[in-house]
Amino acid sequence: MGEKTATFSIAGLTFDWSIIISTTVTFAIVFFLAFWMSRKLVMKPAGTSKQNFLEWIIDFTNGIVDGSLPNRTGTNLKFFAFSMFMFIFVANQLGVAFVVDFNDVTFLRSPTANPLVTMTLALIAIGMSHYLGVQKLGFKNYFKSVYLSPFSALLPINIIEQFTSFLTLGLRLFGNIFAGEMVLSLLWELAKSAGVVSFVPAFLLTMIWQAFSLFVGSIQAYVFVTLTTVYVSEKTEIEE
Repeated sequence: MGEKTATFSIAGLTFDWSIIISTTVTFAIVFFLAFWMSRKLVMKPAGTSKQNFLEWIIDFTNGIVDGSLPNRTGTNLKFFAFSMFMFIFVANQLGVAFVVDFNDVTFLRSPTANPLVTMTLALIAIGMSHYLGVQKLGFKNYFKSVYLSPFSALLPINIIEQFTSFLTLGLRLFGNIFAGEMVLSLLWELAKSAGVVSFVPAFLLTMIWQAFSLFVGSIQAYVFVTLTTVYVSEKTEIEE
């Protein structure tokens, strides 16, 4: 948003190199972290081993799912929740640790600082919730539960609600991560503004803000996965 990015076109479609590179790097980091932590598994890992940390993440995301979907649908959703949490968490932190620019063109940053990425994630989450609702309840019961509940007169409002859920899920994640990166860029400009006089306080503020951004990125990953399970629960459970 505002920075220059490199693009290319295929068959009339324009692709952004920064999104492709950033999401690919995020995928690679998540894969290698999961691969590394899952090597040489034992029944009773000792101390603060990498296996303990992996199991803690899995238990954490499983707990999120069980809070909204303590049923078979939730059981089938646990791996998705783990994968989504890991991807969003790493994506949120990527721009805090690394921003790669060349000739004023950005090639690497947090993928979730781009609205196209966060809205795509939101589309996956919301689309999956509707798909699972139809799959479990059948189209008739799904339509009645989602759009005609508690009263059929609320149909227009319920339709609007599906769009607002999609927008808020994606824009909330984008807004928080984009704002964090904007503050970091402003602190960097402050650091360069007056030499050593501005560099020292700007450096200290940057360290503080990076720690805060780590916290915000973690919370946003948690919120996204939590809301996804809530939306799935709303579409797959019939209110008595």
